[in-house]
Amino acid sequence: MHTRDVFVTGTDTGIGKTFVSVALLRALRMAGLHAVGMKPVASGCAQTPRGLRNDDALALQAASDPRPDYALVNPLAFAAPISPHLAAAAEGRHITLEPIHAAYAQLGAHADARVVEGVGGWLAPLSDTLVAGDLARALRLPVILVVGLRLGCLNHALLSARAIRADGCELLGWIGNRIDPAMLEPERNLDTLRARLPAPCLGVIAHGAATAAAACALAPVLAALRSCG
Repeated sequence: MHTRDVFVTGTDTGIGKTFVSVALLRALRMAGLHAVGMKPVASGCAQTPRGLRNDDALALQAASDPRPDYALVNPLAFAAPISPHLAAAAEGRHITLEPIHAAYAQLGAHADARVVEGVGGWLAPLSDTLVAGDLARALRLPVILVVGLRLGCLNHALLSARAIRADGCELLGWIGNRIDPAMLEPERNLDTLRARLPAPCLGVIAHGAATAAAACALAPVLAALRSCG
């Protein structure tokens, strides 16, 4: 296990996993590391002259140094903006771990750190036998949970943390992302998460924060990555 590699999952889809992953890549690069991002599985990809492209994967590619080929960042791309197992079935394809392992290994050849972003939440289906969390297990990565701060996040965060640990993965910590500026009692919700989640808070990102500010807020992640493994 590379001690500076990490898997980023979230309490749901659309809660800022990509933004956090891009900010983390920036933080790693600010620390003097060559860091690359990966989105192993992505649905909702646009057809381009160069093939299917996903906005999240493109953002990770752009934030990487050195900048890898798209096929390594996103080895499994699907067109339909639906659950990956359904998108794969619609194209007569099947999601397996082999191309993910191969791309992950190639990304590590010229990088000090790899940030691997999951798809959906921890239990998002990838096939009849795989869920998103199996990617972290297969790659033997510690996990960071992005908690989208909105009504309902307490239940989603606690269930996600329980599932991550039940699957035998290391929950390195969690990051709060203020996706709903109108959320009532945000600080008390954060206090509840700090008290009840079985891992430390590694940062809280303000609503509408720029990537640079978010990267600075994630300094505790770097310390946690240095200490793991």
